[in-house]
Amino acid sequence: MSEIATTDRLDAPAALARVKDEIAAACRDARRDPASVTLIAVSKTFPSEAIEPVLAAGQRVFGENRVQEAKAKWPALKASCPDVELHLIGPLQSNKAKEAVALFDAIHAVDRSSLAEALAKEIVRQDRHPMLFAEINTGAEPQKAGVLPEAADAFLRACREAYGLRIDGLMCIPPLDEAPAPHFALTAKIAKRNGLALLSMGMSADFKTAIAFGATHVRVGSAIFGTRG
Repeated sequence: MSEIATTDRLDAPAALARVKDEIAAACRDARRDPASVTLIAVSKTFPSEAIEPVLAAGQRVFGENRVQEAKAKWPALKASCPDVELHLIGPLQSNKAKEAVALFDAIHAVDRSSLAEALAKEIVRQDRHPMLFAEINTGAEPQKAGVLPEAADAFLRACREAYGLRIDGLMCIPPLDEAPAPHFALTAKIAKRNGLALLSMGMSADFKTAIAFGATHVRVGSAIFGTRG
């Protein structure tokens, strides 16, 4: 069972409102329409009772890291809010592709051929088409998932041509000890040359910078829900 966060909770609806205001301000600074940025409230490790006030405040897009945790929490939550959009933002094992395609509206960590093949088969079998983001390991960090930048073009071409898989955008997580801007810029450059419109970039600490570099989806958890125990 995954660890459930229980400490240092924020007033989540108020925090959500602050984050939305900050997104709007960052969009103004970047001369972008705030409607062009989707806020993903990252609810991983938080129980249903922490998520319910955020739902009540009108948030409808949420991110989870694990298939099993999402399966335990979200069917009941979605029964009361059927318009929720659920994003898988953590790594995905190929043997979980069936469950992921059934449960999630977007998958952010397509990062290898075996997973691309498994997802393609399930998308056809289930006739369900979640948005797909290829993860780029911009810092070439060995402990992290993701396609290396120099291999990204070939991987995206293989997704299309070998597996018939439509990739909608790219996702990146910059190294913790480096400035995020160059990583966002690199991800945006790869997306542009491959004709991809969506960019999943930026978290609680750096989403304003990500918006300046074209992020269409920002993944914000602790700034809404508080720190995880």
